[in-house]
Amino acid sequence: MTTAIAGVAPATEREVTIMSVWPSIASTAYGRWWGRRFESEIGFSFLGIPLTLGRLMALVSIPFILPAYFHMLIPRIPFVIAGIPNGACRRYRLTNKRVIVELPFGGGEQQAVSLDRFDSVTLEVVPGQGWYPAGDLIFRNGQIETLRLSGVPHPEPFRQTCLKAHQIYVGVQKARAMGVAV
Repeated sequence: MTTAIAGVAPATEREVTIMSVWPSIASTAYGRWWGRRFESEIGFSFLGIPLTLGRLMALVSIPFILPAYFHMLIPRIPFVIAGIPNGACRRYRLTNKRVIVELPFGGGEQQAVSLDRFDSVTLEVVPGQGWYPAGDLIFRNGQIETLRLSGVPHPEPFRQTCLKAHQIYVGVQKARAMGVAV
């Protein structure tokens, strides 16, 4: 361990990961299409077990969903370690300086926004994401959308962590500007 508290380091020293999230299949149009089908509540209860059309479709769709799901997990094509980077395999990483959309395992950064370049993070659940449960996190600076993270699984904890990291980062910058912090 290189710091006194795991994951805590001054932003002036180096960039440290606070939290990482891998997008769910709800980040793809294909996954959302299936999610809208799975949300169907048409059906009945048998011995207290709800048998709905959506649940039946979820079982039937397994052979169609699994290849798309595993495609999102493979960092390089045709092999996991060697090959070209897979653009569908990405992760969302919150650091002590910014929020990053990146290809994992050295694949590179696709998008990023500094923690002082947004003032709010809103959650939007697009049709088809509710079944998974997932949603899009939208980072805004005033009315301007600075970054959108699509298909974040269980998005509220990640949203809250991003807002707390933003508050701390901006607070330290203000303290430095006033001459209170080093």
